[in-house]
Amino acid sequence: MPTLEYPIAPTSDQVDDYHGTLIADPYRPLEDTDSPATRAWIAAQNELTERVLSASPNRRAIRDRVAELWDHPRSGAPWRRGDRWFQMRNAGVQDQDVLWTSDAPDAAGTVLLDPNGLREGGTAALAAAEVSDNGDLLAYAVSEAGSDWRTWSVRRVSTGEDLPDRLPWSKFASAAWTADDAGFFYGRYAEPPTDVTYEAPTQGMELCYHRLGAEPSDDRVVYSRPDIPEWAYEPEVVDGGRWLIVTIWRGSEPTNRLYVADLSAGVDSAAPRPLIDVDDARYELVGAADGTLYLLTDLDAPRGRIVATRADGHGDLREIVPEGADTLETARLVGGRLALVSLHDAHHRLSLFDLEGTAVADVELPGAGTIGSLAGRPADPDLYLTFMTFATPSSVLAVSMADGSVHAVADERLPWEPGDYETEQTFVRSDDGTMVPMFLSRRRDVEPNGEVPTLLYGYGGFGVSVGPTFKVEWLAWMERGGLLAVASLRGGLEYGREWHAAGRLDNKQNVFDDFAAAARWLATSGWTRSERIGISGRSNGGLLVGASITQHPELFGAAVAEVGVMDMLRFHRFTIGWAWASDYGSADDPDQFRTLAGYSPLHQIREGGIYPPTLVTTGDHDDRVVPGHSFKFAAALQAAQAGDGPVIARIDTDAGHGAGKPVSKLVEERSDVLAFLELALLGG
Repeated sequence: MPTLEYPIAPTSDQVDDYHGTLIADPYRPLEDTDSPATRAWIAAQNELTERVLSASPNRRAIRDRVAELWDHPRSGAPWRRGDRWFQMRNAGVQDQDVLWTSDAPDAAGTVLLDPNGLREGGTAALAAAEVSDNGDLLAYAVSEAGSDWRTWSVRRVSTGEDLPDRLPWSKFASAAWTADDAGFFYGRYAEPPTDVTYEAPTQGMELCYHRLGAEPSDDRVVYSRPDIPEWAYEPEVVDGGRWLIVTIWRGSEPTNRLYVADLSAGVDSAAPRPLIDVDDARYELVGAADGTLYLLTDLDAPRGRIVATRADGHGDLREIVPEGADTLETARLVGGRLALVSLHDAHHRLSLFDLEGTAVADVELPGAGTIGSLAGRPADPDLYLTFMTFATPSSVLAVSMADGSVHAVADERLPWEPGDYETEQTFVRSDDGTMVPMFLSRRRDVEPNGEVPTLLYGYGGFGVSVGPTFKVEWLAWMERGGLLAVASLRGGLEYGREWHAAGRLDNKQNVFDDFAAAARWLATSGWTRSERIGISGRSNGGLLVGASITQHPELFGAAVAEVGVMDMLRFHRFTIGWAWASDYGSADDPDQFRTLAGYSPLHQIREGGIYPPTLVTTGDHDDRVVPGHSFKFAAALQAAQAGDGPVIARIDTDAGHGAGKPVSKLVEERSDVLAFLELALLGG
């Protein structure tokens, strides 16, 4: 790959004082995404990236095959309200998933809401959909151009007509209908002043009730805490409409509170009161029945357990299912029983229990994989879920809560044969002796020969577990003869709260050490060598990639850092970045500043360093991880690179962090990532 002349980035003489330590930030102007200088730099970067990727003789073939692999029907778990069933579906390459309604979970049905025509280019996405109990009213939220901001509307299911209601400035919260269908609870923020850019911090959520036909300005504020602007609220109405349960969360902290309001006297007099009002554990509502709330908690149980308590507050927590050997990740109350999803060495198991905690059945899943969405209510006889592996996309399964029997809801044809691929799991010893699980997936006829091109992926943060996951680009990589390695790093939830704690705050370096250990294992395993290893990660995983190539550039032959958190000294100053301090810490704290500065990818780039070929991707209006992170990192790495490896940036316009990105854009983006990896690792 040729040595490149890079676009000249706008710079300044900005120097910041962190507790007596002066740190220059020469690329600060790139934080202003819409300035003429930044827009010119973006255009020049994309032109350069296009020239580099055009050198790939396989780029068009990769793109065509990725499009073919994407073109298969897929569906989410169906759910029932009243006598109607609802399901998200995609015929194959529709830019956005479509909401259907039918009279049975396996019936064809009709389209209820198709967001593909809402905005040119397919960039309007259905971000949330909540149906009233009788199944005739749909509250739906639409986001545009990948933004986290969403606007709620209401559609009558029987006619397909929209009501006049429009509720803007919502973010990070769903909706919950009252049993009378008169309205719903939702979370909103104040409208940002016109002179505040989209990068401004997001705080001050209000939990509101919208009565159909009312103006949003008249919506009753059910609960808010202006004195604690970091609090946010997730509403859920349970037990036949009797109780409003409010989950109160604060950023990405692994703990939360539960408040409850009695709705029996009507919404106007409902006032949420504390049920659990301490930040000592995670409390996730599993379901409710006859005034009893069932909760998943890690209180006194790092790997999770199920407890029960009274919604009226009269009674302590009562243990139903004790902590087990595996991490209890999520649970649901369906058909009068508890469906428990647990993690066994980073892949899922499903077990059924009765409400007294007696085991009913271990559900036989179709292999080692990952359960996605769950759907079902206390009165439903069946639980519906999605299940995937590295070679099989999400399929919909129905689980009988009576005996745990399973059947597939639909058997869709695929443009490949999943049986042609196999997955195994190994364990890698990290620097401190911790054994880290890693999945290896490949085409069955690919054998270790020391030269197999390998894609190593990781995340390692925020209690997010990483296990068998289907991604079209990963399948295409394996189909073309590559090895896929997916490491379940510390910082996730694979082994419970302690595994998460071992990869956050002052322990964050463990995540990077785990990833480096995985790369070293691969290079000595007989499968491959360092020059044939490409690494990738998104968001917090983008941080992982940035830290890895600045700490151990010699371990990798290529790197793809996507929408990454790269400036660890300023991340908390934009949009929702303040919320990540629970995992990262904050440079405002002197001790945490030293830890952050010690691994911040932007600040660990060394002039004259030899870095692997690197592709940085972002969206020009990402309002989750603002693009200034990627812009500054790419500019600094380009300026510092003394090796032959190109450093290029692929900057998607009219796009955000990734959620809601049209399939047409995804096909192009994922194809370019694969073309880059082949160019960097194989020279073609």
